[in-house]
Amino acid sequence: MITETIKKFVGRLFAPAPRGPLRIGRDKHGIDRRNVSRHAIKVCEVLRQHGYEGYIVGGAVRDLIVGLEPKDFDVATNATPEQIRPLFRRARIIGRRFQLVHVVFGQEIIETSTFRAPASEEQETDEHGRILRDNVFGSQEEDAKRRDFTMNALYYDPHTEEVIDYHNGVADLKKRQVRIIGDPVKRYREDPVRMLRAVRFAAKLNGTIDPATREPISTMAELIENVPASRLFDEMLKLLTCGHAMDCLRQLRADGLHNGLLPLLDVVLEQPGGEHFVELALERTDARVRAGKTVSPSFLFAALLWQQVDVRWKQLRAQGEHTIPALSQAADSVLDEQTEKLAIQRRFSSDMREIWFMQPRFERRMGKTIFRMIEQPRFRAACDFLQLRAAAGEFDSVLAQWWMDLANADDVTRADMIEEVARLPREAGDGGMGGMGGMGGPAASTGTRKRRRPRRSPSRGPATPE
Repeated sequence: MITETIKKFVGRLFAPAPRGPLRIGRDKHGIDRRNVSRHAIKVCEVLRQHGYEGYIVGGAVRDLIVGLEPKDFDVATNATPEQIRPLFRRARIIGRRFQLVHVVFGQEIIETSTFRAPASEEQETDEHGRILRDNVFGSQEEDAKRRDFTMNALYYDPHTEEVIDYHNGVADLKKRQVRIIGDPVKRYREDPVRMLRAVRFAAKLNGTIDPATREPISTMAELIENVPASRLFDEMLKLLTCGHAMDCLRQLRADGLHNGLLPLLDVVLEQPGGEHFVELALERTDARVRAGKTVSPSFLFAALLWQQVDVRWKQLRAQGEHTIPALSQAADSVLDEQTEKLAIQRRFSSDMREIWFMQPRFERRMGKTIFRMIEQPRFRAACDFLQLRAAAGEFDSVLAQWWMDLANADDVTRADMIEEVARLPREAGDGGMGGMGGMGGPAASTGTRKRRRPRRSPSRGPATPE
Protein backbone atom coordinates (compact mmCIF):
# COMPACT_ATOMS: atom_id res chain seq x y z
CA MET A 1 0.00 0.00 0.00
CA ILE A 2 2.76 2.42 0.98
CA THR A 3 4.75 1.42 -2.11
CA GLU A 4 1.80 2.21 -4.42
CA THR A 5 1.28 5.58 -2.77
CA ILE A 6 4.96 6.49 -3.26
CA LYS A 7 4.81 5.44 -6.93
CA LYS A 8 1.77 7.63 -7.55
CA PHE A 9 3.42 10.59 -5.82
CA VAL A 10 6.67 10.22 -7.79
CA GLY A 11 4.67 9.77 -11.00
CA ARG A 12 2.91 13.06 -10.45
CA LEU A 13 6.22 14.83 -9.84
CA PHE A 14 7.80 13.67 -13.08
CA ALA A 15 4.69 13.50 -15.23
CA PRO A 16 4.89 15.66 -18.39
CA ALA A 17 3.16 19.02 -18.15
CA PRO A 18 -0.38 18.93 -19.52
CA ARG A 19 -0.42 19.92 -23.18
CA GLY A 20 -2.85 22.27 -24.77
CA PRO A 21 -3.77 25.94 -24.47
CA LEU A 22 -4.51 27.98 -21.41
CA ARG A 23 -8.25 28.45 -20.90
CA ILE A 24 -8.64 31.76 -19.14
CA GLY A 25 -11.94 32.58 -17.47
CA ARG A 26 -13.75 35.90 -17.43
CA ASP A 27 -12.50 36.75 -13.94
CA LYS A 28 -8.91 36.62 -15.28
CA HIS A 29 -9.17 38.15 -18.77
CA GLY A 30 -11.78 40.79 -17.86
CA ILE A 31 -13.73 40.86 -21.15
CA ASP A 32 -17.33 41.99 -20.69
CA ARG A 33 -19.53 40.14 -23.18
CA ARG A 34 -21.69 43.27 -23.49
CA ASN A 35 -18.76 45.01 -25.21
CA VAL A 36 -18.53 42.31 -27.88
CA SER A 37 -20.26 42.88 -31.22
CA ARG A 38 -23.63 41.10 -31.21
CA HIS A 39 -23.13 40.33 -34.89
CA ALA A 40 -19.81 38.61 -34.20
CA ILE A 41 -21.52 36.60 -31.46
CA LYS A 42 -24.29 35.75 -33.93
CA VAL A 43 -21.77 34.39 -36.45
CA CYS A 44 -20.22 32.19 -33.76
CA GLU A 45 -23.65 30.92 -32.69
CA VAL A 46 -24.72 30.06 -36.24
CA LEU A 47 -21.47 28.18 -36.85
CA ARG A 48 -21.93 26.31 -33.58
CA GLN A 49 -25.53 25.39 -34.46
CA HIS A 50 -24.30 23.77 -37.68
CA GLY A 51 -21.62 21.71 -35.97
CA TYR A 52 -18.63 24.00 -36.48
CA GLU A 53 -16.41 25.90 -34.06
CA GLY A 54 -16.51 29.67 -33.96
CA TYR A 55 -14.33 32.10 -32.00
CA ILE A 56 -13.76 35.85 -31.96
CA VAL A 57 -10.09 36.26 -32.65
CA GLY A 58 -7.18 38.64 -33.05
CA GLY A 59 -7.21 42.39 -32.54
CA ALA A 60 -10.70 42.59 -31.04
CA VAL A 61 -9.74 40.19 -28.24
CA ARG A 62 -6.46 42.05 -27.71
CA ASP A 63 -8.18 45.45 -27.45
CA LEU A 64 -10.97 44.20 -25.18
CA ILE A 65 -8.44 42.79 -22.71
CA VAL A 66 -6.49 46.06 -22.45
CA GLY A 67 -9.66 48.17 -22.27
CA LEU A 68 -9.71 49.63 -25.78
CA GLU A 69 -12.74 49.72 -28.08
CA PRO A 70 -12.17 47.43 -31.08
CA LYS A 71 -12.64 48.93 -34.53
CA ASP A 72 -13.90 45.64 -35.94
CA PHE A 73 -14.47 42.01 -35.03
CA ASP A 74 -13.09 38.93 -36.78
CA VAL A 75 -14.18 35.32 -36.37
CA ALA A 76 -12.09 32.16 -36.87
CA THR A 77 -13.64 28.75 -37.50
CA ASN A 78 -12.89 25.21 -38.67
CA ALA A 79 -15.46 25.62 -41.46
CA THR A 80 -14.13 26.32 -44.95
CA PRO A 81 -15.21 29.41 -46.92
CA GLU A 82 -17.50 27.25 -49.07
CA GLN A 83 -19.13 25.85 -45.92
CA ILE A 84 -19.50 29.27 -44.28
CA ARG A 85 -21.12 31.18 -47.13
CA PRO A 86 -24.45 29.25 -47.35
CA LEU A 87 -25.08 29.72 -43.62
CA PHE A 88 -25.69 33.46 -43.91
CA ARG A 89 -28.06 35.50 -46.04
CA ARG A 90 -25.48 38.12 -46.93
CA ALA A 91 -22.02 36.60 -47.23
CA ARG A 92 -19.35 36.61 -49.92
CA ILE A 93 -15.98 34.93 -50.35
CA ILE A 94 -13.12 37.39 -50.96
CA GLY A 95 -9.36 37.25 -51.42
CA ARG A 96 -6.93 35.18 -53.42
CA ARG A 97 -3.75 35.10 -51.33
CA PHE A 98 -5.85 34.67 -48.17
CA GLN A 99 -9.39 33.51 -48.86
CA LEU A 100 -12.06 34.37 -46.31
CA VAL A 101 -15.75 35.27 -45.98
CA HIS A 102 -17.31 38.67 -45.33
CA VAL A 103 -20.59 38.26 -43.45
CA VAL A 104 -22.56 41.50 -43.79
CA PHE A 105 -24.93 42.89 -41.14
CA GLY A 106 -26.00 46.35 -42.30
CA GLN A 107 -22.99 48.62 -41.86
CA GLU A 108 -20.94 46.02 -39.99
CA ILE A 109 -18.86 43.34 -41.71
CA ILE A 110 -17.70 40.32 -39.73
CA GLU A 111 -14.58 38.93 -41.40
CA THR A 112 -14.71 35.15 -40.99
CA SER A 113 -11.62 33.06 -41.75
CA THR A 114 -10.84 29.35 -41.66
CA PHE A 115 -8.12 28.04 -39.32
CA ARG A 116 -4.82 28.11 -41.25
CA ALA A 117 -1.89 25.74 -41.06
CA PRO A 118 1.64 27.15 -40.54
CA ALA A 119 3.82 27.88 -43.55
CA SER A 120 5.34 24.83 -45.21
CA GLU A 121 7.95 24.19 -47.87
CA GLU A 122 5.18 23.48 -50.38
CA GLN A 123 3.58 26.92 -50.05
CA GLU A 124 4.09 29.35 -52.92
CA THR A 125 6.56 32.12 -52.04
CA ASP A 126 8.54 34.76 -53.91
CA GLU A 127 12.35 34.84 -54.10
CA HIS A 128 12.50 36.67 -50.75
CA GLY A 129 10.36 34.12 -48.89
CA ARG A 130 7.10 36.15 -48.84
CA ILE A 131 4.08 33.84 -48.91
CA LEU A 132 2.00 34.44 -52.04
CA ARG A 133 -0.89 32.08 -51.22
CA ASP A 134 -2.07 31.13 -47.75
CA ASN A 135 -5.08 28.85 -48.14
CA VAL A 136 -3.81 25.71 -46.42
CA PHE A 137 -6.36 24.97 -43.71
CA GLY A 138 -5.56 23.39 -40.34
CA SER A 139 -6.55 23.14 -36.69
CA GLN A 140 -7.02 25.90 -34.11
CA GLU A 141 -3.63 25.13 -32.59
CA GLU A 142 -1.98 25.38 -36.00
CA ASP A 143 -3.87 28.60 -36.67
CA ALA A 144 -2.54 30.09 -33.43
CA LYS A 145 1.01 29.07 -34.36
CA ARG A 146 0.89 30.83 -37.71
CA ARG A 147 -0.43 34.14 -36.34
CA ASP A 148 2.08 36.95 -36.13
CA PHE A 149 2.27 38.02 -32.46
CA THR A 150 1.32 36.32 -29.23
CA MET A 151 -1.18 39.05 -28.37
CA ASN A 152 -3.03 38.33 -31.63
CA ALA A 153 -3.19 34.55 -31.14
CA LEU A 154 -6.08 34.74 -28.66
CA TYR A 155 -9.50 33.14 -29.21
CA TYR A 156 -12.58 34.30 -27.32
CA ASP A 157 -15.46 31.84 -27.05
CA PRO A 158 -18.67 33.87 -26.53
CA HIS A 159 -20.49 30.69 -25.45
CA THR A 160 -18.21 29.87 -22.49
CA GLU A 161 -16.69 33.40 -22.19
CA GLU A 162 -13.23 31.84 -22.07
CA VAL A 163 -10.08 33.10 -23.79
CA ILE A 164 -8.03 30.31 -25.34
CA ASP A 165 -4.33 31.19 -25.26
CA TYR A 166 -1.65 28.99 -26.91
CA HIS A 167 1.37 31.31 -26.63
CA ASN A 168 1.01 33.23 -23.35
CA GLY A 169 -0.42 36.18 -25.22
CA VAL A 170 -2.45 37.40 -22.25
CA ALA A 171 0.71 37.53 -20.12
CA ASP A 172 2.49 39.53 -22.85
CA LEU A 173 -0.48 41.88 -23.02
CA LYS A 174 -0.32 42.49 -19.29
CA LYS A 175 3.35 43.42 -19.74
CA ARG A 176 2.52 45.49 -22.86
CA GLN A 177 5.14 43.56 -24.80
CA VAL A 178 5.00 42.76 -28.52
CA ARG A 179 6.51 39.32 -29.15
CA ILE A 180 6.48 37.46 -32.44
CA ILE A 181 5.59 33.77 -32.63
CA GLY A 182 8.43 31.65 -33.96
CA ASP A 183 11.69 32.71 -35.60
CA PRO A 184 11.53 36.48 -36.30
CA VAL A 185 13.70 36.32 -39.42
CA LYS A 186 11.58 33.60 -40.99
CA ARG A 187 8.30 35.27 -40.01
CA TYR A 188 9.40 38.64 -41.43
CA ARG A 189 10.42 37.00 -44.69
CA GLU A 190 7.00 35.35 -44.92
CA ASP A 191 5.32 38.74 -44.54
CA PRO A 192 7.46 41.92 -44.20
CA VAL A 193 4.40 43.92 -43.12
CA ARG A 194 4.80 42.24 -39.72
CA MET A 195 7.69 44.62 -39.04
CA LEU A 196 5.35 47.59 -39.45
CA ARG A 197 2.71 45.92 -37.32
CA ALA A 198 5.20 45.39 -34.50
CA VAL A 199 5.92 49.12 -34.43
CA ARG A 200 2.22 50.00 -34.54
CA PHE A 201 1.19 47.63 -31.74
CA ALA A 202 4.00 48.83 -29.47
CA ALA A 203 2.95 52.47 -29.99
CA LYS A 204 -0.76 51.74 -29.64
CA LEU A 205 -0.28 49.85 -26.36
CA ASN A 206 2.35 52.28 -25.08
CA GLY A 207 4.54 49.22 -24.74
CA THR A 208 7.78 47.75 -26.02
CA ILE A 209 8.93 45.31 -28.67
CA ASP A 210 10.56 42.14 -27.37
CA PRO A 211 14.35 42.43 -28.05
CA ALA A 212 14.46 39.22 -30.11
CA THR A 213 11.47 40.46 -32.13
CA ARG A 214 12.99 43.87 -32.79
CA GLU A 215 16.61 42.91 -33.44
CA PRO A 216 16.28 41.78 -37.12
CA ILE A 217 14.05 44.68 -38.22
CA SER A 218 16.77 47.18 -39.14
CA THR A 219 18.63 44.64 -41.29
CA MET A 220 15.46 43.35 -42.99
CA ALA A 221 13.74 46.71 -43.57
CA GLU A 222 14.48 46.61 -47.31
CA LEU A 223 12.00 43.71 -47.68
CA ILE A 224 9.21 46.28 -47.36
CA GLU A 225 10.05 47.19 -50.98
CA ASN A 226 8.58 43.82 -52.07
CA VAL A 227 5.16 44.37 -50.49
CA PRO A 228 2.31 45.30 -52.89
CA ALA A 229 1.51 49.01 -52.80
CA SER A 230 -2.14 48.39 -51.86
CA ARG A 231 -1.13 46.49 -48.71
CA LEU A 232 1.36 49.20 -47.79
CA PHE A 233 -1.34 51.84 -48.09
CA ASP A 234 -3.71 49.87 -45.85
CA GLU A 235 -0.99 49.33 -43.25
CA MET A 236 0.15 52.95 -43.38
CA LEU A 237 -3.44 54.11 -42.86
CA LYS A 238 -3.80 51.86 -39.81
CA LEU A 239 -0.52 53.16 -38.46
CA LEU A 240 -1.48 56.81 -38.90
CA THR A 241 -4.91 56.29 -37.29
CA CYS A 242 -3.85 54.17 -34.31
CA GLY A 243 -3.88 57.19 -31.96
CA HIS A 244 -0.06 57.33 -31.65
CA ALA A 245 0.94 58.25 -35.19
CA MET A 246 3.94 60.49 -34.43
CA ASP A 247 5.46 57.88 -32.12
CA CYS A 248 5.03 55.34 -34.93
CA LEU A 249 6.73 57.54 -37.50
CA ARG A 250 9.68 58.22 -35.22
CA GLN A 251 10.06 54.50 -34.57
CA LEU A 252 9.81 53.76 -38.30
CA ARG A 253 12.66 56.17 -38.96
CA ALA A 254 14.72 54.72 -36.14
CA ASP A 255 14.35 51.21 -37.56
CA GLY A 256 14.82 52.28 -41.20
CA LEU A 257 11.29 51.28 -42.21
CA HIS A 258 10.00 54.60 -43.49
CA ASN A 259 11.58 54.54 -46.97
CA GLY A 260 9.18 51.96 -48.33
CA LEU A 261 6.17 53.87 -47.00
CA LEU A 262 6.72 57.56 -47.63
CA PRO A 263 9.93 58.10 -49.61
CA LEU A 264 9.59 61.85 -49.11
CA LEU A 265 9.11 61.68 -45.34
CA ASP A 266 12.71 62.52 -44.47
CA VAL A 267 12.69 65.40 -46.96
CA VAL A 268 9.41 66.69 -45.52
CA LEU A 269 10.64 66.59 -41.95
CA GLU A 270 13.90 68.32 -42.88
CA GLN A 271 12.12 71.31 -44.43
CA PRO A 272 12.07 74.47 -42.27
CA GLY A 273 8.96 74.04 -40.15
CA GLY A 274 8.20 70.72 -41.86
CA GLU A 275 8.40 68.55 -38.78
CA HIS A 276 6.34 71.05 -36.80
CA PHE A 277 3.61 70.95 -39.44
CA VAL A 278 3.54 67.14 -39.53
CA GLU A 279 3.51 66.98 -35.72
CA LEU A 280 0.54 69.36 -35.57
CA ALA A 281 -1.35 67.29 -38.15
CA LEU A 282 -0.71 64.00 -36.40
CA GLU A 283 -1.38 65.37 -32.91
CA ARG A 284 -4.82 66.53 -34.07
CA THR A 285 -5.40 63.17 -35.75
CA ASP A 286 -4.41 61.31 -32.59
CA ALA A 287 -6.75 63.51 -30.53
CA ARG A 288 -9.67 62.68 -32.84
CA VAL A 289 -8.91 58.96 -32.70
CA ARG A 290 -8.72 58.94 -28.91
CA ALA A 291 -12.00 60.87 -28.75
CA GLY A 292 -13.66 58.21 -30.89
CA LYS A 293 -14.11 60.53 -33.87
CA THR A 294 -13.61 59.58 -37.50
CA VAL A 295 -10.48 60.50 -39.43
CA SER A 296 -10.43 61.32 -43.13
CA PRO A 297 -7.59 59.54 -44.98
CA SER A 298 -7.72 62.31 -47.62
CA PHE A 299 -7.12 65.02 -45.02
CA LEU A 300 -4.40 63.00 -43.32
CA PHE A 301 -2.34 62.39 -46.44
CA ALA A 302 -2.98 65.94 -47.67
CA ALA A 303 -1.40 67.20 -44.46
CA LEU A 304 1.46 64.73 -44.56
CA LEU A 305 2.46 65.69 -48.11
CA TRP A 306 1.63 69.39 -47.97
CA GLN A 307 5.12 70.62 -47.14
CA GLN A 308 6.55 69.01 -50.25
CA VAL A 309 3.71 70.37 -52.41
CA ASP A 310 4.16 73.84 -50.92
CA VAL A 311 7.91 73.91 -51.60
CA ARG A 312 7.49 72.89 -55.23
CA TRP A 313 4.60 75.30 -55.66
CA LYS A 314 6.71 78.22 -54.47
CA GLN A 315 9.55 77.18 -56.78
CA LEU A 316 7.25 77.13 -59.81
CA ARG A 317 5.72 80.51 -58.93
CA ALA A 318 9.20 81.98 -58.54
CA GLN A 319 9.87 80.79 -62.09
CA GLY A 320 6.90 82.84 -63.33
CA GLU A 321 4.16 80.19 -63.39
CA HIS A 322 0.65 81.31 -62.44
CA THR A 323 -0.82 80.33 -59.08
CA ILE A 324 -3.24 77.51 -59.94
CA PRO A 325 -1.21 75.90 -62.76
CA ALA A 326 1.84 75.94 -60.48
CA LEU A 327 -0.11 74.31 -57.67
CA SER A 328 -1.48 71.69 -60.07
CA GLN A 329 2.00 70.81 -61.31
CA ALA A 330 3.36 70.62 -57.75
CA ALA A 331 0.51 68.37 -56.59
CA ASP A 332 0.85 66.07 -59.60
CA SER A 333 4.59 65.60 -59.15
CA VAL A 334 4.31 64.78 -55.44
CA LEU A 335 1.39 62.39 -55.92
CA ASP A 336 3.13 60.63 -58.82
CA GLU A 337 6.18 59.96 -56.66
CA GLN A 338 4.11 58.71 -53.76
CA THR A 339 1.85 56.39 -55.72
CA GLU A 340 4.87 54.51 -57.05
CA LYS A 341 5.24 52.94 -53.59
CA LEU A 342 2.07 53.85 -51.76
CA ALA A 343 -1.17 53.07 -53.60
CA ILE A 344 -3.17 56.12 -52.57
CA GLN A 345 -6.60 55.41 -53.97
CA ARG A 346 -7.85 57.76 -56.65
CA ARG A 347 -10.81 58.92 -54.56
CA PHE A 348 -8.40 59.98 -51.81
CA SER A 349 -5.92 61.71 -54.13
CA SER A 350 -8.82 63.57 -55.77
CA ASP A 351 -9.99 64.85 -52.38
CA MET A 352 -6.42 65.81 -51.47
CA ARG A 353 -6.14 67.93 -54.59
CA GLU A 354 -9.43 69.69 -53.79
CA ILE A 355 -8.21 70.51 -50.28
CA TRP A 356 -4.93 71.87 -51.64
CA PHE A 357 -6.51 73.84 -54.50
CA MET A 358 -8.89 75.70 -52.16
CA GLN A 359 -6.02 77.13 -50.09
CA PRO A 360 -5.19 80.07 -52.44
CA ARG A 361 -8.89 80.97 -52.57
CA PHE A 362 -8.94 81.61 -48.83
CA GLU A 363 -6.65 84.59 -49.41
CA ARG A 364 -9.48 86.76 -50.72
CA ARG A 365 -12.97 87.30 -49.33
CA MET A 366 -15.29 88.36 -52.12
CA GLY A 367 -19.06 87.78 -52.03
CA LYS A 368 -19.63 85.58 -55.07
CA THR A 369 -16.39 83.70 -54.51
CA ILE A 370 -17.33 82.92 -50.91
CA PHE A 371 -20.71 81.51 -51.88
CA ARG A 372 -19.10 79.31 -54.53
CA MET A 373 -16.55 78.04 -52.03
CA ILE A 374 -19.22 77.14 -49.46
CA GLU A 375 -20.88 74.91 -52.04
CA GLN A 376 -17.71 72.86 -52.56
CA PRO A 377 -17.94 69.30 -51.09
CA ARG A 378 -14.52 69.63 -49.42
CA PHE A 379 -15.08 73.14 -48.05
CA ARG A 380 -15.13 72.03 -44.41
CA ALA A 381 -12.07 69.81 -44.83
CA ALA A 382 -10.25 72.68 -46.56
CA CYS A 383 -11.17 74.99 -43.63
CA ASP A 384 -9.77 72.47 -41.17
CA PHE A 385 -6.62 72.31 -43.26
CA LEU A 386 -6.43 76.11 -43.20
CA GLN A 387 -6.54 76.02 -39.39
CA LEU A 388 -3.60 73.64 -39.44
CA ARG A 389 -1.64 76.00 -41.67
CA ALA A 390 -2.50 78.93 -39.40
CA ALA A 391 -1.30 76.99 -36.34
CA ALA A 392 1.97 76.34 -38.17
CA GLY A 393 2.37 80.05 -38.93
CA GLU A 394 1.70 79.74 -42.67
CA PHE A 395 -1.52 81.76 -42.70
CA ASP A 396 -3.05 84.65 -40.78
CA SER A 397 -4.83 83.15 -37.77
CA VAL A 398 -7.54 85.85 -37.61
CA LEU A 399 -8.55 85.30 -41.23
CA ALA A 400 -8.40 81.52 -40.76
CA GLN A 401 -10.73 81.80 -37.77
CA TRP A 402 -13.18 83.88 -39.85
CA TRP A 403 -13.39 81.07 -42.40
CA MET A 404 -13.91 78.48 -39.67
CA ASP A 405 -16.66 80.58 -38.09
CA LEU A 406 -18.26 80.78 -41.52
CA ALA A 407 -18.06 77.00 -41.93
CA ASN A 408 -19.74 76.48 -38.53
CA ALA A 409 -22.46 79.13 -39.03
CA ASP A 410 -26.04 78.64 -40.22
CA ASP A 411 -27.27 80.13 -43.49
CA VAL A 412 -28.57 83.38 -41.94
CA THR A 413 -25.36 84.01 -40.01
CA ARG A 414 -23.28 83.22 -43.09
CA ALA A 415 -25.19 85.79 -45.12
CA ASP A 416 -24.65 88.41 -42.39
CA MET A 417 -20.91 87.62 -42.23
CA ILE A 418 -20.49 87.90 -45.99
CA GLU A 419 -22.49 91.14 -46.10
CA GLU A 420 -20.35 92.58 -43.32
CA VAL A 421 -17.18 91.75 -45.26
CA ALA A 422 -18.63 93.39 -48.38
CA ARG A 423 -19.00 96.69 -46.44
CA LEU A 424 -15.36 96.67 -45.34
CA PRO A 425 -12.68 98.60 -47.28
CA ARG A 426 -11.03 96.32 -49.84
CA GLU A 427 -7.81 96.14 -47.75
CA ALA A 428 -9.71 94.62 -44.83
CA GLY A 429 -11.92 92.28 -46.84
CA ASP A 430 -9.25 90.96 -49.22
CA GLY A 431 -5.81 89.62 -48.44
CA GLY A 432 -4.96 88.25 -45.07
CA MET A 433 -1.25 87.78 -45.45
CA GLY A 434 -0.78 90.24 -48.23
CA GLY A 435 -2.63 88.64 -51.10
CA MET A 436 -0.61 85.61 -52.16
CA GLY A 437 2.33 86.65 -50.01
CA GLY A 438 1.42 84.09 -47.37
CA MET A 439 1.52 81.39 -50.04
CA GLY A 440 4.96 82.22 -51.30
CA GLY A 441 3.82 84.31 -54.27
CA PRO A 442 4.21 88.02 -54.90
CA ALA A 443 2.74 90.14 -52.16
CA ALA A 444 -0.17 92.46 -52.78
CA SER A 445 0.06 94.33 -49.52
CA THR A 446 -3.04 96.46 -49.87
CA GLY A 447 -5.18 93.77 -51.42
CA THR A 448 -6.46 96.35 -53.96
CA ARG A 449 -6.63 95.71 -57.66
CA LYS A 450 -6.30 98.38 -60.35
CA ARG A 451 -9.11 98.58 -62.85
CA ARG A 452 -7.97 98.14 -66.43
CA ARG A 453 -8.93 100.96 -68.75
CA PRO A 454 -10.67 100.13 -72.02
CA ARG A 455 -8.21 99.98 -74.88
CA ARG A 456 -8.38 102.86 -77.35
CA SER A 457 -8.45 102.22 -81.04
CA PRO A 458 -6.81 104.98 -83.07
CA SER A 459 -9.26 104.50 -85.92
CA ARG A 460 -12.48 104.21 -83.92
CA GLY A 461 -11.95 106.65 -81.10
CA PRO A 462 -12.73 105.85 -77.45
CA ALA A 463 -13.81 102.32 -76.73
CA THR A 464 -16.94 101.65 -74.72
CA PRO A 465 -17.17 98.83 -72.14
CA GLU A 466 -19.24 95.86 -73.25
